Amino acid sequence: MDLRQFDLNLLVALDALLTEKSVTRAGARMHLSQSAMSGALARLRYVFHDELLVPIGRHMELTPLAQDLVQPVRDILLQVRSAINTTSRFDPATAERPFSIAASDYVTTVLLSGLLQHLASQAPHVTFELRPVGSRAKDDLERGTLDFMIVPAEYVSPLHPTEVLFEESYTCIAWRHSKAVRATLSMEEYLSLGHVVVRVSDGGGPNFDEQVLERLGYKRRVDVWTPSFDTAPHLVVGTNRLATITTRLARIYAAVLPLKLLPVPFVMPPMTEMVQWHKAHDQDPACLWLREELRRAVSRLPRVTETRRASRAARMRLVSRH
Repeated sequence: MDLRQFDLNLLVALDALLTEKSVTRAGARMHLSQSAMSGALARLRYVFHDELLVPIGRHMELTPLAQDLVQPVRDILLQVRSAINTTSRFDPATAERPFSIAASDYVTTVLLSGLLQHLASQAPHVTFELRPVGSRAKDDLERGTLDFMIVPAEYVSPLHPTEVLFEESYTCIAWRHSKAVRATLSMEEYLSLGHVVVRVSDGGGPNFDEQVLERLGYKRRVDVWTPSFDTAPHLVVGTNRLATITTRLARIYAAVLPLKLLPVPFVMPPMTEMVQWHKAHDQDPACLWLREELRRAVSRLPRVTETRRASRAARMRLVSRH
């Protein structure tokens, strides 16, 4: 291929076609008419000597060559964008930069709320978009349209850089006035009582505590499923139900709700929260700055052994957040 005769803008069109698998949707993504997008596809077919997209029933599918082009084309465009946008330094005090972060509401409450409060004065023109975790977040990270994803270690992609943020333990919570839940909790009691269980993933598998129970061969009685960690404490109040949630979150809500905290009655390994970003952004000064700010925010988190101090700080964070 003679690159002197190749319009590099066609790579943008190719990326849209490979992603959308539709001339119409690719045209809408690029703000082009369907005829203009069809013309771009015709040129790409001529250049690559391949159909790239072929109709199968009512849908279009990628040819084997097109499938092989998906990741290389995406990486090339991300590297080009990164090179264009990269500056020699990043000054948070004056920079106008949007960041997108996918994280659970648990991570937002425990970590990000404090971080964003701190950065409001340090980086007044920097904006943040918080997105839910799940398969959409993974796809966005892969496409380079998501800056950071914060998830447990089991859910990171092997294709992009990661960094450990912190480890978290688990705690059982119950309504403080529940007659069915005493000061200690046996395994038999744990399995016999109803549970509020969080499942955040959009159609994905079980969360960390569910995975541990499955490996141990236990099955608990689930009364309520919720997609939100922040709603679980509210859903046990006034009932005899239990919820098994992360310790830092449990202490935050025990400071503002009538809850009692109990040790989990089985061996629960710690959960490791990690942050991941696209490899094309690895040396971007803006992303390097935010990664350092995340590390500092983690260093300010209370240790899970600091019960009383953690509850007091948690109360202040939660009140300021709402």
